[in-house]
Amino acid sequence: MSASLSAAGSSPKRELPPLMRLSESAARQLEHLYNTAHSGQVLRISVTTRGCSGQAYDMQFVEGPTEGDEVVKDKGLTLLVDRKAVLFLIGTEMDFRQSDLEEGFVFNNPNEKGRCGCGESFHV
Repeated sequence: MSASLSAAGSSPKRELPPLMRLSESAARQLEHLYNTAHSGQVLRISVTTRGCSGQAYDMQFVEGPTEGDEVVKDKGLTLLVDRKAVLFLIGTEMDFRQSDLEEGFVFNNPNEKGRCGCGESFHV
């Protein structure tokens, strides 16, 4: 019995989800920051080892990309993602939420398998 493989029967490659995207409220807030306190800088997102669950999001405003950064453009804005964080963040939406007691960027990450009780860290 012999088997042969044919390229004609191969299935088309599916499109990968975007590395990251911004919600409308995150885009508005990031644009405000880029136009005021962080003019000339860009937001860089990485994942660090921290907290009860093992990983945490880290955000810093930097002057520009480093050799290991992925450049993400969404809604006319640019942000950077540390190359070591890419696998943790594929398909993530960054949102901005505001309430009576707190405000800040939050990550809706489909790769998260759980979070610690305080919400500061996550695991995949």
